[in-house]
Amino acid sequence: MTEMIFAEANGRVIPTEDKIFGISNRAKAMMAERGKDRVINATIGALLDDDGNLIVLSSVDKVFRMLTPEEYAAYAPIGGIPEFKEAVKKDMFRDFKPKCFTEAVATPGGTGAIRNVVSNYSNYGDKVLTTDWHWAPYGTIMSEQGRSLETFQLFTEEGGFNHFSLKEKMYEIFKLQDRLIIILNTPSHNPTGYALNKQEWKSVIDMLNNIPSDKKVTLLIDAAYSDFAGEESEARDYLPLIEELNDNVLPIIAHSLSKSYTLYGLRTGAMICMAKTKEVAEEFKRACEFSSRASWSNCARAGQAILSKIYADPELLQMVMEERKTYRDMLIKRGETFMEEAKKVGLKTLPFRSGFFITIPCSNPEEVASKLEEQGIFIVPLAKGLRVSGASISIEACRKLPAAIKALIK
Repeated sequence: MTEMIFAEANGRVIPTEDKIFGISNRAKAMMAERGKDRVINATIGALLDDDGNLIVLSSVDKVFRMLTPEEYAAYAPIGGIPEFKEAVKKDMFRDFKPKCFTEAVATPGGTGAIRNVVSNYSNYGDKVLTTDWHWAPYGTIMSEQGRSLETFQLFTEEGGFNHFSLKEKMYEIFKLQDRLIIILNTPSHNPTGYALNKQEWKSVIDMLNNIPSDKKVTLLIDAAYSDFAGEESEARDYLPLIEELNDNVLPIIAHSLSKSYTLYGLRTGAMICMAKTKEVAEEFKRACEFSSRASWSNCARAGQAILSKIYADPELLQMVMEERKTYRDMLIKRGETFMEEAKKVGLKTLPFRSGFFITIPCSNPEEVASKLEEQGIFIVPLAKGLRVSGASISIEACRKLPAAIKALIK
């Protein structure tokens, strides 16, 4: 980190460049120099076709182009337009009909939801708990708000969800503070592609229902990748279990339109609470709208209008879901191809079930990633491994990469 001149670091580590965007920029520069067909850019967290072009759902794009100026240019209410708040709950819950009290607040993508949860459900100096393999900006969000990120081991030695490690770490933190935010990114976990199954969810629910009544947990479910995790209703089969949580546990879902509706640049998402009482739900709405006003004020209206229109027209909604399935099948095929090739060449990966990313454990990730760049292959080095984006590369690249990575891992 360079020394600050006028700005104050305030305990934060502020890099000169975002790591992932920096690697991607180097890939783009090499493409311009050597040609697109000579470079594999497996860093991008967006769905690309086999030629490297951004995929945008044509059905969604059609709705976007039909918006009137009033529908995209006017200020939206701080918490989101009413039609959007209803539509986004339907989008998250689908066939599930919650019996609890639900409220939704619009946010700029899932990131905004995470930011607001940290601001309102933890104190300055608190620890927030998530998995050891996690999306790096979680730590940035904590640092920016004067919190710290603690982790538990995501996997057991057998490759299942390590609820023993979660329990151990949770009670360790309870010795220091009476409330705790736990972030679970599932399904299609970033960066591993893991997803908790129903039995694993039941173990989490049982554990949380046995915490002392004087402790409070906010369970933040980062569900940004739900609609690319396989069959959409199956990806939501844990929702009925969430309603079984005791009233000292508040579930909040971070939902995003970036992946599901290919609206990355419109930064549209929501945070949805599933509260036991009306009072807790109303408190959620009031507090989170207050935080929104103090940070981004209100969210872009266009994405909210798009989702509202889609859910107002059953035929249009069906069209969107069918088109999305086509690309979901493509993504699933890429993941299967990579895993098949990895098995053939003996490349060990972390447990993968679905999603945009696959991770390879590695003791020298920076060195391996650097040597791959020399070959025109760009992946993301993590603290303990290498992240490959199956979302941004072709089937052919998925066949090629495992052997190239295996050759360099020691």
